[in-house]
Amino acid sequence: QWFGETSAGASQYIELLHKDGIEVMMKPQIWIWRGEFTGNLKMNSEEDWIQLENEYRNFILTYAKLAETTQVKVFCIGTELEQFVMQRPTYWKHLIAEIKVYSGKLTYAANWDEYKRVPFWDQLDYIGVDAYFPISEAQTPSLEESKAGWKPWKEELKTVSEKFDKPILFTEYGYRSVDFAGREPWDSNHELPSINFEAQTNLLEGLYQEIWNEPWFAGGFIWKWFIAHGKVGGEKDNQFTPQNKPAQQSVKRAYKN
Repeated sequence: QWFGETSAGASQYIELLHKDGIEVMMKPQIWIWRGEFTGNLKMNSEEDWIQLENEYRNFILTYAKLAETTQVKVFCIGTELEQFVMQRPTYWKHLIAEIKVYSGKLTYAANWDEYKRVPFWDQLDYIGVDAYFPISEAQTPSLEESKAGWKPWKEELKTVSEKFDKPILFTEYGYRSVDFAGREPWDSNHELPSINFEAQTNLLEGLYQEIWNEPWFAGGFIWKWFIAHGKVGGEKDNQFTPQNKPAQQSVKRAYKN
């Protein structure tokens, strides 16, 4: 593990964030070798499923207990585990009951194309969505195009929120500062050469103007923000962070309000 993923490391960073008045969601994630998408994680036998379930239970309860000790506001029980959730729904319902060792708010981070099918929203406090919805096919979406691209997803999100009587929480959202950033916002291909700050700014601003003040929306966690602010982002960076880029001003206004 990286130090920040250990109990000692996570405790240290939570303490620093709390001192700065920043609320925390603890969101433990599993990583599959070579970055294979976790939504496809599926076992080939009952024996393998049971092993995965037991190990995941130990993993997630370790962090649930840490979340209780450090008094974080929200705990996320899993991230983008579509096949695991769909294939083993009873396991997840029992696991949520065990996670009650943590007394704060619970969510699960469902991928944008998964969240409508999650079977246990009724047991959680927030409908968590990793909100990488395709928004625009344009190389540089305008603000109006970005806002228009959110409208059908906005109606879908509202409908799901009303169905389960739960607020929507964006457990992740964000855009890279590249051409066509709204077409496949989940794309993290490091070989993309373009840099497009206007696309990132307009897409984030469109999200804030269309979604941020809706009564069913609980807020969101931007992907990706680093503690070492002065060493990241900037004029040569085309990754997800808005730090030291024009889009940072949109983020600042959204969270200030």
